[in-house]
Amino acid sequence: MKKYSNFLLPFAFILAPVLVNAQDDAQATKEDKKAARAAKQAEKDAYWTNFRNYDQSGINVFEPKKEATAPFDKVKVRFGAGFTQNFQDLNHENARSKGTSTTTPELYPRLAPGFNVAQANLYMDAMLAEGIQLNLTTYLSSRHHNETWVKGGYIQIDKLPFQGEFWDNLMKKVRIKAGHFEINYGDQHYRRSDGGHALYNPFVENYIMDQFATEVAGEVYYMSGPITLMGAVSNGLINGGHQEPLVPGSTTQTYKRGPSFYGKLAWDKELSDNMRLRLSGSGYVNNNDGRSTLFAGDRTGSNYYFVLDPANATSTANYTSGRLSGLNFSQQVATMQFNAFFQVGGLELFGTYETANGRTIAEKTANFDKRSVNQTAFDAIYRFGASKNVFIGARYNAVSGQMIQSNANEQSINRFAVAGGWFVTKNVLAKLEYVTQEYNDFPTSDIRNGGKFNGYVFQAIVGF
Repeated sequence: MKKYSNFLLPFAFILAPVLVNAQDDAQATKEDKKAARAAKQAEKDAYWTNFRNYDQSGINVFEPKKEATAPFDKVKVRFGAGFTQNFQDLNHENARSKGTSTTTPELYPRLAPGFNVAQANLYMDAMLAEGIQLNLTTYLSSRHHNETWVKGGYIQIDKLPFQGEFWDNLMKKVRIKAGHFEINYGDQHYRRSDGGHALYNPFVENYIMDQFATEVAGEVYYMSGPITLMGAVSNGLINGGHQEPLVPGSTTQTYKRGPSFYGKLAWDKELSDNMRLRLSGSGYVNNNDGRSTLFAGDRTGSNYYFVLDPANATSTANYTSGRLSGLNFSQQVATMQFNAFFQVGGLELFGTYETANGRTIAEKTANFDKRSVNQTAFDAIYRFGASKNVFIGARYNAVSGQMIQSNANEQSINRFAVAGGWFVTKNVLAKLEYVTQEYNDFPTSDIRNGGKFNGYVFQAIVGF
């Protein structure tokens, strides 16, 4: 080998630069491909303007900003999804289980640690024309409905397909939204868990009085700088329908269904590079509605399973565990919600005050006064890490008022929760919450008499 070394040495000097250049070219090609992929992704993201993303970047987005529309070349479609799996270890009790009442109904007896039903959502977004986009949301699996069914869909118009300077100037600040969709009442619904998509919510469950409804509606927005003004009308129902059918044995109708009117005024401004303030107020009214679902419109179900539920409860039938259900406001419904959101650095504060009043058809027929229920909630969240991918938080939520039909007494429900989470990636979240909730002043015949539950729930979530 030694006698060949002198012969090979010149070739080594010749080949070394070639090999180095080849390596540099390979690295340059790799960087070029990476830059090309990034540019392609940026172009794709710029095309889908005026949407809310389903990953971590969608957190603390309320009404999507009205941005300039991308040039349109053809109809494009994209898909997204949300998946959630819970593990809970909760305990509950009431006056019956504590031995202080024999008239209070028995609680569900088999409340033990375990996994809950996995939930999944599917999203389809379509760009139909410049400034005209469509959304369709499907629940693939949920607690209340294990089968696949459509939540709703809407068309959003940020630019009308009419020629003329008048239309162009008008639509620079106007947005039109129509369909059968989640109505924009209050700001809290932007932070809630929705079936399989629980990535926006820093906690496991939604408010005790969960204001959420999908209705056939039309919303018109005026968006100028920090101001958003919205006015809307809906059919007031979770599904279609006209006037209430005849009461059996009667030739007259007890009532006729009427539309709901609602609106919102919001001010949202970046006060500095790391400080943001948003204030908003919403209102919703309906004079005659046979089955208002503003406070019972979530058909996916609670993320607390079987707490304060009866002994014969099933996951599907008793899907509102831990929530206030049964208000049944359907006549002269009037609600208002006020929200405040403040963000500085990694600290977020979100507050809610809500008042709702109304009565049922039976209460109206009996000439009972309208009932009133109030809700307050306060969240404090701190996000930290290189990309704010870790957070801790606390929530206090309280509801008080006349919660029971035709009952003049007032009751109250109080919840305190602490939670923490880690975004493994912008699409994958692990979340843990400890919660305690108490029920006060419920009649002895009510299962919530002396009620309380506490424990922890772990969630694994994917959103993209």
